[in-house]
Amino acid sequence: MLSSLISNGQPQPPAPSELMVPWWSFTKTVLAATALSLVRDGQIGLDEPIPDQLFTLRQLLRHEAGLADYGELAEYHAAVSNSESAWSTDEMMRRLDGTRLRYNPGTGWRYSNVGYMLIGKLIERLTDLALDDAVSQRALNPLGLSNIRFAKTRADLQTTHLGSTSDYDPAWVYHGLLIGPISQAAVFLDRLMSGDLLPTNLLQEMQTARALGGAIPGRPWVTAGYGLGVMQGSIDGGFTLCGHTGCGPGSVIAVYRIYDGDTSACCAAFEVNASEGAVEAFVAEQLIQVLRQGA
Repeated sequence: MLSSLISNGQPQPPAPSELMVPWWSFTKTVLAATALSLVRDGQIGLDEPIPDQLFTLRQLLRHEAGLADYGELAEYHAAVSNSESAWSTDEMMRRLDGTRLRYNPGTGWRYSNVGYMLIGKLIERLTDLALDDAVSQRALNPLGLSNIRFAKTRADLQTTHLGSTSDYDPAWVYHGLLIGPISQAAVFLDRLMSGDLLPTNLLQEMQTARALGGAIPGRPWVTAGYGLGVMQGSIDGGFTLCGHTGCGPGSVIAVYRIYDGDTSACCAAFEVNASEGAVEAFVAEQLIQVLRQGA
């Protein structure tokens, strides 16, 4: 398993891997941080309705906007399994009936990649930049990160740890798929949560999670919740993890941060042919070990 560990802001041995990996849905955390930088700068309010929509940015970020997700379409899974090229955005939305809200915004919860696609479009509209440039200028560069980019073609994924084992079209990730070193994923989350990008009040908003229930079989969560672009829940020992898990064809990434008193730790891990629960459990174990060593 590829992994990178940070304790109190300092990388821990062994040397972090610089192999490029797909960040899958950890991309959502980066998009959320980018969007919240616009809130920080007064370009949009968390609770203002999105132009021409019935939902707010907060509801989009927390999957409470009432939107469905293309992952519920059997033909989507079949097309991905057959290594087909991604549908156009318009075609995906037509097949999904994606503009139809499934519940009134704020009254329910439903994980939606479509919602994060809309966040990407909102970022582009408010910054007048391509999403790549907006994310770099507002989130990655301010945190001192480089060598991270959006995968747009199959060839882009050939440069990652998946290598020739993948014929996946990254355009299937309609909100965009970041690729970068696993060490940079850990650094991003650690610096973000340390307050290097957003003010305290927005970090608190980000970590205010909607409770989603109790233990999940095969995964380390005792309670589960979702904040603004972050998964957040408790694990054994009463500790709370904040970060995101992501998975795609053949691989899983999990990036989480923990803190207790003056000790903080962040761990990112990536594995091929593994379950979400196995990678999350590895990360949780690494983080708890750091806390115990610091106690």
